[in-house]
Amino acid sequence: MVRIGFVGTGLIAWAHGLGLKALIDVGVIDASIDVVHDRSEKRARGFAEVLGATVVESAAAVMARCDAVWICTPTSAHRGAVDAALSAGRPIFCEKPLATDLAGAQALVDAVHSAGVPSQSGLVLRTAPVFCALRDLVSSGRLGRPMAAIFRDDQYFPTSGTYRSTWRADVAQSGGGCLIEHSIHDVDILRFCFGEIEEVRGGTANYSGHEGIEDRATVALSFVSGLEANLTSVWHSIMSRGSTRRVELFCQEGMIWLDNDFRGPLHLQTSDGSEVLACPSPPWVADIPLGDDEVGLAVLPYVEADRMFVDAVANGHVPEPSLHEALVAHRLVDASYRSAANGGGPITVV
Repeated sequence: MVRIGFVGTGLIAWAHGLGLKALIDVGVIDASIDVVHDRSEKRARGFAEVLGATVVESAAAVMARCDAVWICTPTSAHRGAVDAALSAGRPIFCEKPLATDLAGAQALVDAVHSAGVPSQSGLVLRTAPVFCALRDLVSSGRLGRPMAAIFRDDQYFPTSGTYRSTWRADVAQSGGGCLIEHSIHDVDILRFCFGEIEEVRGGTANYSGHEGIEDRATVALSFVSGLEANLTSVWHSIMSRGSTRRVELFCQEGMIWLDNDFRGPLHLQTSDGSEVLACPSPPWVADIPLGDDEVGLAVLPYVEADRMFVDAVANGHVPEPSLHEALVAHRLVDASYRSAANGGGPITVV
């Protein structure tokens, strides 16, 4: 049995925690959620009561009583929790971004690598059925070479509503706004689906007035394959609108689009007509008792990544996606920020 610990018990910890509890309850994983710590004892106690865990006074105390740890703190606190895990030799699941800046992310990855501790990054879009299906369809060659992609990511500013995370308006804790905090997922999934990126050109804007926190970012990405992609990321104030991603991809022989970043479907148009391609989760996912309500649907995208980490820890496998993949995504984000600061000029990344 893998004893699970949590450092940080905010919204993202709830997504992982509820998913892990459901996996445990149906016997998909042999694990228990044992111990948690948060800088807010009240928040930690609410989390622990629901999941049957014990609240402890520090990250080090978590490590003393777990076999693997989920680090779900604000970004600026990741390194302290990682160091506590390394001191105890505990496998690490660390949320993205790894640090508030690229140098910090590089130092964190170097420390974990030197310690030889198993680790996985929270790049959960890589297990989303719709993006796995998109990657497979593109790599099959059925539609010819990819030519152009348009990617839009938007959500309401995550300091209210469901998120209630005031730290995301503090650049010292977050490192930036919608690009680093949310769309680091997007640059990673673009690379996951379409291959290596050789050049970026970025632009940012601040409408909300939080210093150093962009709420609009645009990035043009040039791929080694010749594909050109344009990413638009927005944090708005439309409280009735949830977090959504829409992708359109034009290939030589077909066009694909999606507007659901988990299950899809994929919409495909070729000279022969149109198709709607289902993107089901693995059969075991359907058996998890999460329900179709707002909470269940929000938790569902995390269960495959969480199961992969527990299985890797239990069986001595190398977890994926690695912290190195999160570091590469951070390099792309950093290059985009540098381009924006230079008026949108191109930055070579490979």
